Amino acid sequence: MPRFARLFSPLALTTALLTLGLIVFGAVVRVTDSGLGCGNHWPLCNGTIFPPLNNLNAWIEWLHRLFAVLIGAFGLGMLGVALNAYRQRRKNVLYATVTAALLFFVQSMLGAVVVVLELPPTFVTLHLGTAMLLLGALLVSGIFASYRAPQPYQADAVSTLIYLNTGLSLLIILTGALVRGAGATLACVDWPLCNGQLFPFNQGQLQIVHMTHRVAVLALGVTLALLLWNVWRQRQGALLRRLALGALLLYLAQAGVGALFVLTTAAPLWGAAHVGLAATTWALLVVLSVIEAINTRVVVVEESAWQVQSETISN
Repeated sequence: MPRFARLFSPLALTTALLTLGLIVFGAVVRVTDSGLGCGNHWPLCNGTIFPPLNNLNAWIEWLHRLFAVLIGAFGLGMLGVALNAYRQRRKNVLYATVTAALLFFVQSMLGAVVVVLELPPTFVTLHLGTAMLLLGALLVSGIFASYRAPQPYQADAVSTLIYLNTGLSLLIILTGALVRGAGATLACVDWPLCNGQLFPFNQGQLQIVHMTHRVAVLALGVTLALLLWNVWRQRQGALLRRLALGALLLYLAQAGVGALFVLTTAAPLWGAAHVGLAATTWALLVVLSVIEAINTRVVVVEESAWQVQSETISN
């Protein structure tokens, strides 16, 4: 038990980081228009296993798929360790790992559908959303396996604010995917206004879609500032404070990069960075939410047998 259990948390963290990298790589695929680099073929690339050397878009898409296979291998390793180490105690770890495995399967199938159907916006958005849920599930499993709660306290308005920010951050990521999928990325060519207007209702549907995303981003900024203020005042743990501060700082970086993405006429570098920062903000808020849920006993994670034994020996 100790050997398998001690392997799990580093493996979960590595898989989560790889998944974050895959999300950024997926953004590179999108901003370089490489989504159909392999045509509408899956799992082959234009009917072959390896793309031609002179087709950069095909290689970007092919490497994205290879990256996903690597994550699948790590995920299988996580599942194997979880089955061996957490079948009897700390079953939450096993349940979260199985959820992550199912999400990976759904993510893979959605990736195939996106390619075969030639990038329909709805499925592109679902593909990204499932990737974010996968990242969240991997983080949840790692926290369940490693986090030991201090003295519990009652859930309160701060707890609600933490969960609200986490949900809102995912919603913003999905609206950003819809902006891209609908072709509204450059519907507004200036920032913070939209072609000189604050409310572009008379400009067209694409401009409204674009500005709706910006308004949602602004709302997240306000709620994140409120979250940091309340966590700093009402939570004693340094970990919660650092997570809240990190989420706000990453949000500010994300918003700034989003502005640069528009002002540089959708330069690929800023587009990929924008998605990466959004995903990292979401990841920190997921970690914050899970720790808060454990601290307030909304989620109960029982101690594993080997941890109890090690504490007995040390005492």
